[in-house]
Amino acid sequence: MTLLLPIHIVAGGLAIVLGAAALLARKGATVHRRVGLFFVYAMLTMGLSGSVMALRQSLTNSNVLGGLTVIYFVVTALLTVRPPAPWTRPVTMTAAALAGMLAVIEIGLGVKAYNNPGGMLNGAPFFMLLFLAAVTGLGAIGDVRLLDGTRLRGGARLSRHLWRMCFALFIATASFFSIRARVAKILPEPFTTPLMRTLPILLVFAAMFYWLWRVRSRRPLNSPRDAVLRAQLRPPA
Repeated sequence: MTLLLPIHIVAGGLAIVLGAAALLARKGATVHRRVGLFFVYAMLTMGLSGSVMALRQSLTNSNVLGGLTVIYFVVTALLTVRPPAPWTRPVTMTAAALAGMLAVIEIGLGVKAYNNPGGMLNGAPFFMLLFLAAVTGLGAIGDVRLLDGTRLRGGARLSRHLWRMCFALFIATASFFSIRARVAKILPEPFTTPLMRTLPILLVFAAMFYWLWRVRSRRPLNSPRDAVLRAQLRPPA
């Protein structure tokens, strides 16, 4: 476990940096694809190591659920933009079952945290647990729709990829910036104020909604910068 902690910290830091770079990079370009793939590797490492370490403390530790949730979102987001393969459906079925299970557990823990003094459970506030349950449940519903034969095309396909990747990035960003002591070990004092620690979390959501608007917008993508994005909106062969 001593080795897992630095791995978890480094992977988490890389995930935040790579996630920010992927949001800023031109969508669909080589830089975006490569940075995005490294982001997935970093998130998987962070999620798995965090879950294993938290499991040593308690099966219901919120970090166990957080790590599994991260793994779920990045895997399903990556599958969305990959060509269908024979193993795609079994993985999607497993992901849907995992997301449904996580949502149910998170609801139970959220209710338990609400009934605790201060509304906390293992350092996690009840509203965050219920928020995670709601988003994970929506993810499971989306997976079930795909299993029913719904084929995502164009903007809907890219939107599924975007919001899942961004939500995984939100979990990583919030995990770091929500705790002042963690930020103080790395960043200067001015960055440890509540406002400065909240800003990166809000920027993740701002970037997510911006790109969701871009891919859902009905306006034509005519600028040179949009050429690669337009190609990404085409359905897979």
